Amino acid sequence: MPHQDGRQNAFQLALGTAVVHVWGELPQEIQEKLFEHAVVAGHQSERDESLREELAKYMHEHHDARRSRRQDDLRTRFPKTWT
Repeated sequence: MPHQDGRQNAFQLALGTAVVHVWGELPQEIQEKLFEHAVVAGHQSERDESLREELAKYMHEHHDARRSRRQDDLRTRFPKTWT
C-alpha cells in the first residue's frame, strides 16, 4: 500500500515537527524518553552512536534558538520590562 506508507510518513513528520516545536515545554522525563525512542528508530539505518550525538546537538541548538526568539519577542512586546 504505497499510499498508506506516504500518509504514515506524513503523519510521522508532522508529529516530529510538533515535538521539536514544544521540546522545551516538555518535562525532562518525556524529553529523555522521546530522545531514546528517536535514537532507536534512527538506528535502523545507522550502525554507530553518531546519530545520538548529532540528534543531541540539533535539539540543543534548536532549543537555544527558540528560547532566543521567544526572548526577542518578549523584548519587542514588553520593552519596559527588559531595561
